[in-house]
Amino acid sequence: MAKKQKKSKKNGGKKAAEAKNPAEATSQSAVVDDMEPLEATAANDTATLEAETATETAATPVNPVDLEEASPLGDTYHRGPVILRGQMIPSDNTTANLLKPDRDTDWLHMDPWRVLRIQSEFVDGFGALAELGPAVSIFGSARTQRTESIYKAARRMGSQIAKRNIAVITGGGPGIMEAANRGAALAGGKSVGLGIELPHEQGLNQWVNLGMSFRYFFVRKTMFVKYSSGVIVCPGGFGTLDEMFELLTLVQTHKVANIPVVLYGKEYWQGLFDWLNGPVAEHGMISTIDPKLVTVTDDADEAVDVAVSAIVR
Repeated sequence: MAKKQKKSKKNGGKKAAEAKNPAEATSQSAVVDDMEPLEATAANDTATLEAETATETAATPVNPVDLEEASPLGDTYHRGPVILRGQMIPSDNTTANLLKPDRDTDWLHMDPWRVLRIQSEFVDGFGALAELGPAVSIFGSARTQRTESIYKAARRMGSQIAKRNIAVITGGGPGIMEAANRGAALAGGKSVGLGIELPHEQGLNQWVNLGMSFRYFFVRKTMFVKYSSGVIVCPGGFGTLDEMFELLTLVQTHKVANIPVVLYGKEYWQGLFDWLNGPVAEHGMISTIDPKLVTVTDDADEAVDVAVSAIVR
């Protein structure tokens, strides 16, 4: 009897366990069944979104104006103010070119870069000389020796001009230029030197108290003309003749106001004027030179008086 009861209890426990296991199995099955619809729903949503997008794109009308404005050459690329299309579109871009290491320096010698250098020289020159005040330029040879009488005359001219509170401007080199700067500096005046890069020049002379060096002759000559109210031309070579004839051309053609021009040294300049008034004028190459345009003298003080005559004090 006791054995039957134990067996009955074992069977009851087994049946109870079996009764519990189906419930757990059913629960696990339900979780799996719930997950499958979620994955299917996500896939269905993606397919539905793509279908709707394609439908909207197909339904969007094409603006006829857009078709008319579209270039037959393809896409348009803007590089600053420059427009490029088709095969002209570069594979690089401006910012990338700016930031990448550049071992090639050929761009330093190209015209666009030269234009910037020229512009910077004008800006620097205007900035340095704008507040200079009245000034007289003195031109002459860089080869004149300090022992020559013309050197002493140029030094006196610089001194006399500075004593009238007028600046002296020269090419900043040796010879006549040094003499004029020396006279102005020792007189306590403004001694300006506008130098130029040349193979054999040694830079500005030691008597310049306001100086600049230029790469380009035409920028330098612009400064001479713009800031000078009178000019004294002492004996010199090609550089001196270039400066003198350009100034006379500007005055003769009324590109600038009448500037008093003095040629110092009658004997030196007489042959030039004989040639101009002789063969050049006789062949009709120039009109008669206005005698008021140029004054030729051997007197340093007279040269100064004429050169400063246009300055209103």
